Amino acid sequence: MPPVVPPFLIGLFIAPLAKRLLKPLVRGVVTTSVGVVMEVRKAAHEAGENIQDLAAEVAADMVAAQIASGDGHRPTEGAASEGEKDEARTPKIRATAGAAKA
Repeated sequence: MPPVVPPFLIGLFIAPLAKRLLKPLVRGVVTTSVGVVMEVRKAAHEAGENIQDLAAEVAADMVAAQIASGDGHRPTEGAASEGEKDEARTPKIRATAGAAKA
C-alpha cells in the first residue's frame, strides 16, 4: 500500500510553485489587455476626428455650392440686418441694488 500524503502537504509544495508560475502569466495577460484597450481607444478617437473632418468638408462644399449657384440667403429691404437681429435676441443685463453696492 502506497504512503498516503495529506492534501495540505501537497498544497504546501504546490502553492509557491503555482505563485512563481502564475504571477508572470497573469501580469502578461493584464499588460496585454491594457495595451489592447489603449489601442482601441486611440483608434476610436481617430475615427471620430475623421468623421468630424469629413462632416466639415461636406458642409463647406454645400455652402460653396449654394454661393456659386446664387441661392445664398439675402436679406430683403426693410428687414433688420444681422447685427440688429443679434442685438434684439441678446438679453440686456440690468444693474441690481446688490451689484451697485459691490
